[in-house]
Parts: sequence; structure tokens; C-alpha cells
Amino acid sequence: MEWLHRFFTHAPEAALFLSLAIGYAIGRIQIGKFTLGGVGGSLLVAVALSQVGVQVDNGVKAVMFALFIYAVGYESGPQFFNSLNRAAVKEIVLALFIAIAGLATTVILARLCHLDKGLAAGIAAGGLTQSAIIGTAGDAISRIGLSPDEVRTLQANVAIGYAVTYIFGSLGAILVCVNLLERVMGRTIREDAKRKEAEQTAGSRVFGRDEVAAAPAIVGRAYAVDAGAGRTVRDVESGAGLGITVERIRRGGRPIDVAPDVTLMAGDRVLLVGRREAMVTAASTIGRELPHGDGVNDAAVKVREVVFTRKGVNRITFKDLRDRAGADLRRGVYLAGVKRMGNALDLSDDTIFEHGDVFELYGAPDDVQRVADALGYTIPPGDKTDFIYLGLGLVVGILIGWVTLRVGGIPLTLGSGGGALLAGLVFGWLRAKHPTFGAMPTGAVQILKDFGLAAFVAVVGLNAGLQAVDTLRQSGVLIFVLGVLVTTVPLILGLFFGKYVLGYTNAAVFAGALAGSRSANPAFGEVLNKAESAVPTVPFALTYALANVLLTLLGPLIVALV
Repeated sequence: MEWLHRFFTHAPEAALFLSLAIGYAIGRIQIGKFTLGGVGGSLLVAVALSQVGVQVDNGVKAVMFALFIYAVGYESGPQFFNSLNRAAVKEIVLALFIAIAGLATTVILARLCHLDKGLAAGIAAGGLTQSAIIGTAGDAISRIGLSPDEVRTLQANVAIGYAVTYIFGSLGAILVCVNLLERVMGRTIREDAKRKEAEQTAGSRVFGRDEVAAAPAIVGRAYAVDAGAGRTVRDVESGAGLGITVERIRRGGRPIDVAPDVTLMAGDRVLLVGRREAMVTAASTIGRELPHGDGVNDAAVKVREVVFTRKGVNRITFKDLRDRAGADLRRGVYLAGVKRMGNALDLSDDTIFEHGDVFELYGAPDDVQRVADALGYTIPPGDKTDFIYLGLGLVVGILIGWVTLRVGGIPLTLGSGGGALLAGLVFGWLRAKHPTFGAMPTGAVQILKDFGLAAFVAVVGLNAGLQAVDTLRQSGVLIFVLGVLVTTVPLILGLFFGKYVLGYTNAAVFAGALAGSRSANPAFGEVLNKAESAVPTVPFALTYALANVLLTLLGPLIVALV
């Protein structure tokens, strides 16, 4: 133990990384259908390691959380602003309900157990994992006319209550928002995330991040001209409804220029590129397929990603967009795929495209550029992050979090977390609208989310674990039990209120809204892991911003009511 203490004192970062390594290993262990998850596992391991004496600078915690919540907002920006409609009323009501339930639970338990104002506020801060309550409650205590000694005692009790209850406040929210919610809803978060994605795309199949179509939509085939002799290039392409393009012609072993009026001759070797269904139909009218291409299959095509932002055209079906484009604009260019929030969408005539969707265009360079200009903005190729944009976004978020409005002497603020989330939403939306700047590849977004959240909860466990255990020994289990109730009762009430009163039917959407209503970031991280989708992000973003304000207000209210 002494050696570990010296080691972690000299290198506290080792304790952080060890918490992640062991925590994620424990998080994979499955007991029945229950798994703790990497975030919950990291928190428990960090508490255990904290017993040898280790402290990580709180600045690390602030940085990790800012990166996590900013990345969440950045990824969800385009869809978030498209979702601001009357449907948000549910999220507003749910956030209000959780805040009121948290206040009522804390006040009732404090009066029943004869807690002082400081312990009651501390239990609320830790049980509801809203650190801002420590500040608002401490400020309120200093203003109620007590002696300096009494003020110091009560403010110390706020910290004690917070330290003892914060650990389960994080873990308990995960258990309710992920495990209990699935049991109450009768469906898994992952199943409902896929169902919601299908609804958003008019019932089309949604592929996961690690899935692709077994039969690609766009194919290239080489043929020896036989039945197609005497037909022009224009005839071949128009006969397939512009579903194929003649890209190469070789005659007598030599390439010839491809033009609409060129007539095919027997023995020509041609390369056709186009949609699979059109190719199957056209093949029988050309000739036999060549397995090796005989020199025509070495043509290169351009593959470009384009963000769909065309003004005046949003939520349009694939068929309507294709009809609007016209034959001349579409010639030689194929839509190889579409991604929304990083997930590939199955393409059909009824697939609905929204602003922010990323189109993968396939064709000759000039043709691809022509269509890209008509659809929106081309994403510059590359996998590097624009750190100028990232840094500015985080600074703007932190500045927003500093803004404090006072209503009746009560400070209202989003905090750095809420500010970073809001900045991420706006900067992500701006990136989708103007993708010539602000690049952050999907992989970079994912590592910021995963590492940021896991490191944040590990630092919390390392810094608060020792004090929590010591205080628990001295004060008994009462504070801890009360913290468990403050954590679980509002969430369980909110779970049934959301299902039976507000009418939530989708487990993934409800899980995001419930986690956000409690500003339960670790729980939200596990919801995302379960969903394997960004579906829970939009309801979380709406309720999280509200919860940061509503739960912060509980500090002065508890001081006044207990």
C-alpha cells in the first residue's frame, strides 16, 4: 500500500489509466442480462484505488468532461436544430418533473431524519450529481444570518453529504436509466434506437457503423459487344433510364473517345458503370461479360462526400430529388451511399433526405463536381481534425458557462458543461452547413466521447472516494442510504411518469431524455453505448440544458425549506 501510495503520488495519471483499464474489463462481465459497463466499472475501480491515497488535479476532470460534452453536441448539431418543434414539450415537462421530484424527496427525507441544511443540500448535490448545488447552497447558507462558526459547519456538511453520495449518484443513474428502464419499457434501448432510425428514414434499413451492404448498389462491368452492335452510347444509357454510364470503349485494342453519338461495333470492349438493377437489365442487350475486362476495367472514378444543404430542399425523398435534378445533371453520377449521424442508410425511392445528411457520390471527376455543387458542399478529403475550430468551440462554450443571471438573488447559469454542449450543437450545425472548415472525423468524435466521459468519472472516483469512505465510517450508513433514495426515487418516479403520463414509447428516446433530466452524464454515456446510435442524443441535449438550470436552483430552495 505504501509503495502504491508513493507511485500514485508521483504519477497520478497512472491511477487514472489503471482505473480505465480495469474498469472496462469489469464492465464487460455479464451477469444474466446485466452488465455494469465501462463507465460504471471505471468509477468503482477509481474509488477502490483512491483508498491508497491519490489525487488528480480537478483541471483534468474539467477538461475531460468539456471534451466529452462538446463532442456530443458537435455530432448532434444538425439533427438537434431540425428537431426543435412541439415534440420538445415532453422533454421540458420531464425535466421539470425530475427537478420537483428531487426537491420533494430531499426535503421530506431531511425532515424525517432531522438533517441540517448543509447535509440535506450535500445529499441533493451528490445524489442528483449536480455539483453546482454545492455553490448555490453554500451561498444561500451564508446569507441566512447565522454565526460564522455555524456557517462554516453547515458548509462543511454540504461537502460531506456530497462526497458520500456522489458515487452512487452516478452509478444509480446508470442502473435506472439503462437497466431498469429497459425492464419497464419491455424493450431494449438498441432495438428502439434502430426502430427510431427506421422511422426517420421512411422505413428503410439502417446499417450499423460496422455494416455495409452485401451487394453494393454501384457496380462496374466489362462486356464484349455483340447484341449491342449498331447502338449509340446515348441509346445504351437512355435505355437503362440513365442507370448506367458507358465509361470506356476499346476498339481493336485501342481506346476511343466516349461521346453520346459514338456507335458501338461488334468486338468492341466496353466498361459500364451504374446501379446494379440497371446493369442486370442492360447486360443482355450488350454482349457477354468479360471476367478480366481486356484493358477497359482500369478506369478510375472519383468518390466524394457531399453535405446536403441545398436551400429550399429539405426532407425530400430520393425519388423527388432525382426527378428535380433532371437527366442532364445526373448523367454519369451515382449515389453510392448516404450517412446520417455516422450511420449508413439503405437507399430506396422513399428514403427521406435531411439537411446534414452526407452523400457519397461516385463518378467521373467533372460529373461529380457538377452534382456536388447542386446538392451542397463537398467535404475536403482527409482525416485530420481542425483544432482551430475545436479550440474556439470549447472556449465559446466555457464563456457561455460563465454567464450568470440572477433572478430574485438566485444565480442561474448553464455551467461549463451546459455551455460546452450548447457550443458543440451550434458549431456542429455550422460545420454541416459550411463543411469547408471545422472538420472533425467520426473517429475523432468517438474517441473524445469515450475517453472524455470515462476519464471524467475516474477522476471523480479517485478524488472523492477516500473522503467518502472515511466519512461513511464516521457517520454511519444513514447519509449513504438517504443519497441512494435521493438518486433513485426521482428517477423511478420520472420513469413511470414518462411512460404512463407523457406517453414515451421508444426506450432509446426516453433513456436519453431521462438521463438528461438528471444531468446524469455517466448514465448518458452508457445509454449511448447501449443504443450504438445517436438517437438518444437529441432528447438528452434538450433536457440536459434545462436540468443544469433547474437542479442548480435546488440549492437555495433546500436551504430555505429544510
